[in-house]
Amino acid sequence: MHAGPIALAFAAAWLGAALYSVLVEQPARLTLDDRALVKEWAPSDRRALLLLALFALAAAIAALIEYRSAGNALWLIGAAFAMASWPYMAFVLAPINNRLLDPAADGAGARGLIAIWGMLEWGQVGLALVAAGIFVRAMG
Repeated sequence: MHAGPIALAFAAAWLGAALYSVLVEQPARLTLDDRALVKEWAPSDRRALLLLALFALAAAIAALIEYRSAGNALWLIGAAFAMASWPYMAFVLAPINNRLLDPAADGAGARGLIAIWGMLEWGQVGLALVAAGIFVRAMG
């Protein structure tokens, strides 16, 4: 059994989840008042972060397995894009997350931070799209 289709499936799931976050969930949450906005964002962010991280990791692992068996460097490149989501989350998104989740914060400016977070979340979409595209090319 080849791991390539599994890598593509996880990359597609990662892409779908990231798109859902920016195209459906983020616009809906921005219609809430400031207090409800922060209250909704916090648990949603924790779940989405875990889901996106696991999909990216699974895509990368499956791509590395396929690279070892097939030797096609495209699988290695796609795995690198999938794993790039982790430092992107850690160094780009986490600082904003930490500011929003800080219990000492009074909530002032939360709407602006969540709007910025939503724009930065498009980076996840981009990484997932590139990884999935590379996996499609590697399979062809």
